[in-house]
Amino acid sequence: MANVSAEQLGSESISSLLIKQALPASIGILVMSLNVLVDSIFVGNWIGSIAIAAINVVLPVSFFIGALGMAIGIGGASIISRALGANNKDKALRTFGNQISFTLLVTIIMVVLGLTYVDSLIPAFGGKGSIFEMAKIYYVIVLYGVPLLALNMMGNAVIRAEGKPKFAMIAMIIPSIGNLVMDYLFINVLDYGMEGAAWATTISYFLCFSYILYFFLSKHSELKLNLQYFRINFSILKEISSLGFVTLSRQAVVSIIYLLMNNILFDLGGEAMVAVYAIIGRMLMFALFPVFGVTQGFLPIAGFNYGAGKYDRVKESIYTAIKFAAILATIVFTGLMIFPAEIAGLFLSHKPGMSELEIATNAFVLENTPSAMRWVFAATPIIALQLIGAAYFQAIGKAVPALLLTLCRQGFFFIPLILILPNYLGELGVWISFPIADVLATIVTGYYLHKEINRTLVSKKI
Repeated sequence: MANVSAEQLGSESISSLLIKQALPASIGILVMSLNVLVDSIFVGNWIGSIAIAAINVVLPVSFFIGALGMAIGIGGASIISRALGANNKDKALRTFGNQISFTLLVTIIMVVLGLTYVDSLIPAFGGKGSIFEMAKIYYVIVLYGVPLLALNMMGNAVIRAEGKPKFAMIAMIIPSIGNLVMDYLFINVLDYGMEGAAWATTISYFLCFSYILYFFLSKHSELKLNLQYFRINFSILKEISSLGFVTLSRQAVVSIIYLLMNNILFDLGGEAMVAVYAIIGRMLMFALFPVFGVTQGFLPIAGFNYGAGKYDRVKESIYTAIKFAAILATIVFTGLMIFPAEIAGLFLSHKPGMSELEIATNAFVLENTPSAMRWVFAATPIIALQLIGAAYFQAIGKAVPALLLTLCRQGFFFIPLILILPNYLGELGVWISFPIADVLATIVTGYYLHKEINRTLVSKKI
């Protein structure tokens, strides 16, 4: 898990580089995903299944604001990787400074708007009935910390672009462990309920920010914090935005999907059905961590070698990343098909003195989650091609195809499916929309990736 220098990205074997880049990224994502998973288990067991649904309602808003930082980070990281590959350190430094200024500006504006319209946003995202009050408590506290979350997401992408995946991994591990410790203290020991869950999350953002700030002030970073680079450069900002818009669009679509899913499922089955989706949503974040890790590890390798004109290495990195990710996705798929009921049971409270609503909700969730989970993950083995294919276009700075392929699965296929199929098939129509969208998006991505490899990498080599 050693860090690699920028030069090593262009010389070391692709398999070795991918392992060095993807392993710490996977571990970091695993710990972060475990944090979300265990956090939900703690909340479900210590507060109740309605509380899990309440957090699920808030996630789209906090995710979207955090995604602004991720978008700026990944968009800028693509520029930084190629700039370092072309030995243009000044552009890398200016890009980094603009990332920080832009992240602070847009996220603070979003927080102000989010707090202003809190009573309208929560019901719009499915926070209805008994979910509303818990969701509002969690929302207001967490929203104060999301500018730090955005800076963390931005900084993490830049750390990976420097070829320092070990530090990026640690940056994800610190807040994850901190959040779980704070959860135990605030919820179980001090009995602060939803306020405790929210403050645990917000404090974890601060812990992560502190570590990332340390990294960029230390000798380990090639990109130093310098106020002269914080001045907005509109040409760089335009390039960051065009590439980052790919990530932002993907996360915006995720927020829209949460909005639609929470409302559609609430209409089909009330709070209990939203709780089913909340559990499946946590598994979507957690179970695919190795595939996302390979994708994150692939980005700087492809970007650096493309910037350096080493097209054979770019092509090799694509095929190697798809192979690694597909194997890992198949392993994940097998586990989810075998143990869905056991997974669902982890999230449910068995404390004495539960209300009739809580008991009925638990029974409904335990009965309905296993079959829903099997449908949702049915096409998991093939998603590696879709994720790596879309990431490739982003890594080499081709924003438009990256955007279209990124939106392909969730935006162009999944959203229309969940708007149509439940009208005929009820809740089954919701769950089968997942694998149908996966298959269609993979076919489209495979076609365009193959076409791009033959047209760009092969022709440029010749």
